[in-house]
Amino acid sequence: MLLRVVPTVALLALWVWAFIDCLTTPEDEIRHLPKVVWVIIVLLFPLVGSIAWLVAGKDRARARGRRAPWPSGPTAGFPEYERPRQLAPDDDPEFLASLKRGNQQHEEMLKKWEADLRRREEDLRRERPEDGDGSGA
Repeated sequence: MLLRVVPTVALLALWVWAFIDCLTTPEDEIRHLPKVVWVIIVLLFPLVGSIAWLVAGKDRARARGRRAPWPSGPTAGFPEYERPRQLAPDDDPEFLASLKRGNQQHEEMLKKWEADLRRREEDLRRERPEDGDGSGA
């Protein structure tokens, strides 16, 4: 019984792997046929289509050319660590400077509003006579 299960599982694994590889491969790395045709071939003919995809479908030399030939160092094999790191907002000098500029602009606007309010209050005081003149209205 084990001799019947192992080939079936191997065929299923090969078919799933070839199908996913075919779907995720960029168009410029596919050879001979359009991507849609390769997907249909792999789906309709699991064994033959999967082997054909592995042999003739993907341009493996171009796919390998994007990566370093032999990664080394503490981050070898982890391309997400090889990209430049983004700074957190509180570590980014440009972001902090923009916050400071924004705060300064708000402070200046607040000072202008306060000065305008004082000026209006003074204008109102000049227009109205003082209530403390003893007329007793």
